Amino acid sequence: MQTVPRGAGGAIPRPLLFSARTSAAALGRVLASMLVLAVVPVVRADPGNCTGSASWYGDEFADRPTASGERYDPDKLTGAHRTLPLGSRVRVTNLVNGRSVLVTINDRGPYRRRREIYLSYGAARALGMIHRGVTRVRIELVES
Repeated sequence: MQTVPRGAGGAIPRPLLFSARTSAAALGRVLASMLVLAVVPVVRADPGNCTGSASWYGDEFADRPTASGERYDPDKLTGAHRTLPLGSRVRVTNLVNGRSVLVTINDRGPYRRRREIYLSYGAARALGMIHRGVTRVRIELVES
């Protein structure tokens, strides 16, 4: 029986390849998955028309430059999106209360998982989501 040195955490190293049979099976699985990935087309959702979560950011970023070069003004109707072109206009609809607002994309983000868009304080106020913080929205591209 092989003893484990103190502090090793109980991990016993194994040989890289157990046998020719298992390595051939593993190689076959890898090649099969590569074939599937090469044949199946990747379907991308339209980033201009989607549903997801939105949150807002306020005064802490006031007067800082955005990705478009303009200074962030919390009272303007602006937003940040990962992929939409800067300067494009989107209609954001709050799915909880039905309110909607026209927002100009002037920054990049969101940097949190499961968020589709960051909104300025002014846009969040117009959507009625200030106290909620995060809400479900529909994003529709109006012009890019």
